[in-house]
Amino acid sequence: MKESLVRDALRRIQDIVAESTGEPLTAGAEKRLESLLRAVMGEAQPESAGENFSERNVTMLFADLRGFTAITANYPAGVVLDLLNRCFVTMSEIIVRHRGTIDKFMGDSIMVIFSGAASGEDVRSALLCAVDMQVGMAWLNRNKKGGVPELFMGIGINTGKVMAGVLGSELYSAYTVIGEDVNLTSRIEAFSLRGQVLISDATFALCGEFARTGEPVEVFVKGRPERVRVREVLGIPSVDKEVPRQEVRRSPRVEVSLPFSYQMVEEKIVLSDTASGLIRDIGYHGILAELDEELDLLAEVKLEIELPLLSFRAKDVYARVVKVVRKRDRHLVGLEFTSLSAEANSQIQLFVQMLIQGGEAGALRRF
Repeated sequence: MKESLVRDALRRIQDIVAESTGEPLTAGAEKRLESLLRAVMGEAQPESAGENFSERNVTMLFADLRGFTAITANYPAGVVLDLLNRCFVTMSEIIVRHRGTIDKFMGDSIMVIFSGAASGEDVRSALLCAVDMQVGMAWLNRNKKGGVPELFMGIGINTGKVMAGVLGSELYSAYTVIGEDVNLTSRIEAFSLRGQVLISDATFALCGEFARTGEPVEVFVKGRPERVRVREVLGIPSVDKEVPRQEVRRSPRVEVSLPFSYQMVEEKIVLSDTASGLIRDIGYHGILAELDEELDLLAEVKLEIELPLLSFRAKDVYARVVKVVRKRDRHLVGLEFTSLSAEANSQIQLFVQMLIQGGEAGALRRF
C-alpha cells in the first residue's frame, strides 16, 4: 500500500514540476524526492546519509517572539497556548502565501526556508514574507482579547549554502537544512529588536533596490573572526509596504548584574565623591541602574564600568538621568550615555553582542 502511494505521489510531483518548468526532474533529483517521500511514509532511510543530502543555496528566515518567557511566567497556561497558537496560525498562513517552507517550530521561534526558484526571487519572497509577518503581528496586537498581552517578533534573514536532506531513522525523521549559514541566520535574528527585520550582506546583495533598508551596522558574531554586516529592512517600495516597527529603543539590551561606580557632575565639574550601584541592563546607548540614592531627572553623572568578558574598564563615560523609579528602599535609574570615547563605545557594543549570543556574564533578556 505504501509503495503505491509513494509512486503515485512521485508521479504527481513529476507532472507538476514538468508543467511548471517544462522539464522533468533529473534522475538524481527524483531519487532524492522518492527517498523523502518514503521517509514521510515512515519507511526506512537509505543506509548512506550522504545519498539523502544535497548542497544548495537557500534563503533562510528565523523569527522569534520577544519577551515570551516573561509572558509564560505571568499568565495561565491556557492563555499562553491560545496566544501562541493564534500567532503561529497567522504566521503560517503568511509564510505559505509567500511560498516559504516551515522547517520547524522551536518553542516560540520559527525557521523558514525559501528555495526552488532563482536566488533573487527567493530573496524577494523572503523579504515580502518578513514584512507581512510584522504587519500580521501588528494586526494581532490591535485585535487581541482583553487582558491578553501584546506580542512582538524579531526576524533575521540570510542567504547561503546549506546541506539539505532528511535526518533521523524509522522511529522519527525530518527534512531539514544544516550548515554555517543556518547558524549565522540564527545569530542575525538574535540581534533584531521588537518588530524589526534584519538581513545579511549576502541577502542584501541579491535584493537590489527591492527593499528599502537602513545603513549597514557591523556586529560581532560568535565563532567568526570578522564582524558581520547587517541592515534593517524598512519597507518594500514596489508594493507600498512599510515595516510597522514597535521598538523605540535604538539597540538591543541585555540583563546583567554588574557593579559600577559613578560621580555626580554639576556645572561641568565632576564632584569628588564616588558612589556605587548595580547595572541591571545595558545597551549600546545607556544602562538601567539600581542605586541606593535617588537622582534627579536630567542630572549628569560620570561612570566607570568594568566589562568582565573583555577585561576592559570603560572610563570617562558621561550620562544623563532619563528615568527614575522608586523600588522599595532602592531606586531604578535610567541613564543615557551623552559622551564616551570611541574605544569605550566599541567595547560596550561588543560586550552587549557577546551577551546576546550566550556570554557567561549575566542573564539574557530580550525585549
